[in-house]
Amino acid sequence: MLKKIYANGKDEYEFLKKLDSRNAEKDKKVTAVVSEIIENVKTNGDKAVLAYTEKFDGKLPEYYEVPREVINDAMTEADESFVNALLNAMENISDFHNRQKEQGFINPLPDGSILGQKVRGLNRVGLYVPGGTAAYPSSVLMNAIPAKIAGVKEIIMVTPPLKDGTPNKDILVAASICDVDRVFLSGGAQAVAALAFGTEAIPKVDKIVGPGNIFVATAKKLLYGIVDIDMIAGPSEILILADHKANPKYIAADLMSQAEHDKLASSILVTTSETIADATIAEIERQIKTLSRAEIIERSLKDFGAIIICDNTNKAVELANSLAPEHLEVLLENPMEYLGRLDNAGSIFLGAYAPEPLGDYYAGPNHVLPTSGTARFFSPLSVSSFTKRSSYIYYTDNALANAKNDIILIAEKEGLTAHANSIKVRF
Repeated sequence: MLKKIYANGKDEYEFLKKLDSRNAEKDKKVTAVVSEIIENVKTNGDKAVLAYTEKFDGKLPEYYEVPREVINDAMTEADESFVNALLNAMENISDFHNRQKEQGFINPLPDGSILGQKVRGLNRVGLYVPGGTAAYPSSVLMNAIPAKIAGVKEIIMVTPPLKDGTPNKDILVAASICDVDRVFLSGGAQAVAALAFGTEAIPKVDKIVGPGNIFVATAKKLLYGIVDIDMIAGPSEILILADHKANPKYIAADLMSQAEHDKLASSILVTTSETIADATIAEIERQIKTLSRAEIIERSLKDFGAIIICDNTNKAVELANSLAPEHLEVLLENPMEYLGRLDNAGSIFLGAYAPEPLGDYYAGPNHVLPTSGTARFFSPLSVSSFTKRSSYIYYTDNALANAKNDIILIAEKEGLTAHANSIKVRF
């Protein structure tokens, strides 16, 4: 099921290169199909969106925009323990993200000039939430909470209807808890296009966030520039660093928890102990028998999973930084000692009692993370993802007089005489 690779400076990196194939376009027709959908929605608005809803989801929903009373009813009828679990998670997520709030600044100078920066939330954000068989209320929390903290004025959610044309009630409960402003029953590339351009019913947004399938991801990619997006997410991934003292039962469970997402998901163990490697394989074979998504897990582990055996922890850390995984678990003795050396990861989980699902649902840090090695230069979704910054400048006549010769010289060196003239005419 999981192949073993002995790190020799070549074989392990050949395997890592194979992971890049997951990001190849699975179907070259997807971009063409999505482009056609985008153009149709841009031209025909809600008429096109509803036609695609009927075509792809099987039935038009009873209502396009979910009435507030339906959202309230979902909240009233929800299982109390589920609501409490979401509220507890919300408290943790809010506490973490409140610490990310950024302040503007003002810098008055002795010559009377004033420089500064103002920070404010985006006006309107679109939140895409899968709502069929893969419905994730946790995604509502992870996207809506930092947006609200950032000061976003309005959150518009789009989510596909169920086959009977009704909304997923768990999604509505999360939307109610997070004070999402409006909810529309629409999914796929057509919903993303509606958010980007605006229709008669769905308002145009400034940014689109949230997970989705390849059609949703492709639509976000094609519409970037017309609208901002969170990131172009690839298949999910986890890398676990483990030494001889790690518990193979935990390792196996954590590898499979990521593998169940998708057949393209990648679960990798990097260890300094072949004993741990063999014990982990045995644990996977034992535990998988009880799991509902065993077929997906087996395919994922077979195609894109591996156990890489290293001579020492230095090599293991080097590999982790090279892969730049979405999720990085550190099951090494004294895991905090390695934190300063782990430069490339979306989120780092330290120790045996910080498994990846803790971050997915509850601890507080955001679970929207860079994938496919982009943790080398991208960061997790945060409050700053929903803000914009403007600088401002005020100069007195004396302050500009002191700077004018330098400005004119630079402008003329660049051949921009009108720039230079803009300064000269003032003196």
